[in-house]
Amino acid sequence: MTYTVQSLLKDYQKQGGVKQAKKLTFAGVGDRDVYNITAPFIDEGERVIAGRVEGRDTEYSDVFFFVEQEGHWVPRENTPTFSLQDPFVTTIGGQLVFGGVQVTPDPNDESKLTWKTVFYKGNSIRQLEPLTEGPEGMKDIRLLELQDGRIAVFTRPQGEKGGRGKIGFTKVNSLSQLTVETIDQAPLIEPHFTGEEWGGANELYLLENGDIGVLGHIAEFDEEGDRHYYPITSRYKIDSNQLTDMKIIATRRDFPEGSAKRPDLADVLFSGGLLFLENGEAELYVGVSDAEAHKAVVPNPFI
Repeated sequence: MTYTVQSLLKDYQKQGGVKQAKKLTFAGVGDRDVYNITAPFIDEGERVIAGRVEGRDTEYSDVFFFVEQEGHWVPRENTPTFSLQDPFVTTIGGQLVFGGVQVTPDPNDESKLTWKTVFYKGNSIRQLEPLTEGPEGMKDIRLLELQDGRIAVFTRPQGEKGGRGKIGFTKVNSLSQLTVETIDQAPLIEPHFTGEEWGGANELYLLENGDIGVLGHIAEFDEEGDRHYYPITSRYKIDSNQLTDMKIIATRRDFPEGSAKRPDLADVLFSGGLLFLENGEAELYVGVSDAEAHKAVVPNPFI
């Protein structure tokens, strides 16, 4: 099934469901913004958030790891930082797998940037070592350990294969098989975005029935060229190679007003992660307008 922003928005407006939306506050990073955060995760017994730390007038950023102190998130002491964008984390084989987007000047045009996803692994953040990297020009590569020990790999090719950005899927037997070629050759999932829209996976969850829960985003340009990004969830059915039950779970207007990196990014929510609560709800963590980080409570989208 092909999903569109407008059809998903129409469905969302019938239900809604965001509550307790609030901006997260960060300290210890000077005048730089913190956005595109992960959901909190446990590292060495401590609750940590990874976040993209960036000046308002640049695309070059660092990933910091933050801990909460007296209502603010502050850089964790004696913890490395990484010159990356858009961090993500998962656990595979009992080890932390961390990644982000590495940005460099385009060798053919220094006024432009090129990027790739890079991965690290280790027993903790302080022990992270380089693991592998994805193809040049590809963001939104995400991993999930399956019940049989194999690893699900979600990709996001663009250009001739993926247009503005579609989701691909493959499986590998171990992290050693996670190569540029394997990622690049992952087949696309059955049609899910139109050619004029794009999206990707941001975090993955193994569901009880064996489906993969996908937290991601769908995006479009408007007639003025402004970007509109929405957090989505869906179920991926491995056997039929289909994304089903796709839905928007929040919009920018559900969150407090705030700053934007640029006017064309004002209506951008970039999914970071979900924390599932015992009461059937979930906390959604998002980057907002490429300048802030917020969280909100939403219905558990996979129930």
